Amino acid sequence: MKYLDEFRDPIAARAMLEKISVAASREWTIMEVCGGQTHSILKNGLDRLLPRRINILHGPGCPVCVTPIEMIDRAIEIAQRPGVILCSFGDMLRVPGSRRDLLSVKAEGGQVRTVYSPLDALEMARKNRDLEIVFFAIGFETTAPVNAAAVYQAATEHLDNFSILSAQVLVPPAIEVILNSEDCRVNGFLAAGHVCAITGYSDYEELVENYHTPFVITGFEPLDILQGIYMTVVMLEEGRPAVNNQYRRVVRRDGNPEAKRLMGKVFERVDRKWRGLGNIPGSGLGLRAEYAAFDAARKFGLEQYEKEEAGECISGLILQGLKKPFDCPAFSERCTPEHPLGATMVSSEGACAAYYHYSLTEFQRIKKNRNE
Repeated sequence: MKYLDEFRDPIAARAMLEKISVAASREWTIMEVCGGQTHSILKNGLDRLLPRRINILHGPGCPVCVTPIEMIDRAIEIAQRPGVILCSFGDMLRVPGSRRDLLSVKAEGGQVRTVYSPLDALEMARKNRDLEIVFFAIGFETTAPVNAAAVYQAATEHLDNFSILSAQVLVPPAIEVILNSEDCRVNGFLAAGHVCAITGYSDYEELVENYHTPFVITGFEPLDILQGIYMTVVMLEEGRPAVNNQYRRVVRRDGNPEAKRLMGKVFERVDRKWRGLGNIPGSGLGLRAEYAAFDAARKFGLEQYEKEEAGECISGLILQGLKKPFDCPAFSERCTPEHPLGATMVSSEGACAAYYHYSLTEFQRIKKNRNE
């Protein structure tokens, strides 16, 4: 298949691994900022094929994982109200709130429905005018345009029984928090290609200018990622940080102007709390005043409060790139996909889920060696 098979060619992959090995004269730590890239790396065993000098960290690139616990509590509160249907992507249903999750609310009779798009929720609002339909809007710049389209369409049709609980976040402010951290050990970044397909990459050029750290806009197939790593290593070795675009078949510098126009029409930047990263100014998208009637938090008078993470889950440290799933004492024992302690094990894009599905045997080997 064009644009697929050629990016999974094992001969070309081996050649690219050799180029990385030759180019890297010392140890480099590179963070990929997308759950899809995390899973591609683990699924294809790239982490084990790369030279030991290349350390790959996984950043805050999973939308389910970065949604803070109090936002899940708010979704649960809405789902428990009579006359309301809360619509959510399936992964969110099993992420624990402070006391329970949405799946348990549904099991007890709460009106929680799984949807694949906010447009599904919009259609539900059209067919159920006597009920309030709320869409739990999580995600990054990739999903924000379709969320904006749903709100815009609801306003056009005067669907006053539709609203969204906005937990949408923006990637560049979170990267800046990581770069500003005293614990940061990242030398370069692989930026998520689908985010940049919407936004373009001028924000990353500002980050390069301010932090002198290279970025490569990267796709999701094995050769995409290996080439992205190679391009990053070359910039690091030559000491000339810049933004390079590996994903040219999809991403343009200015992104998708129509998607950005619609996002800007419906949403505005707001402060937003991230799991593991805390409150980041200007890192979220909230509804503009003219669309406030579609803001579920306002419509249902939800209280604003802060909740600290509790328990032994270290997902916050994993999302900052400070720990890897194998570093967690609970991994694969007290925390599994069937009985997750936190979001990074629940989500189909979570780092812990990727390690569990693709590297469990490797973990058991490492654990056995530790115990001997």
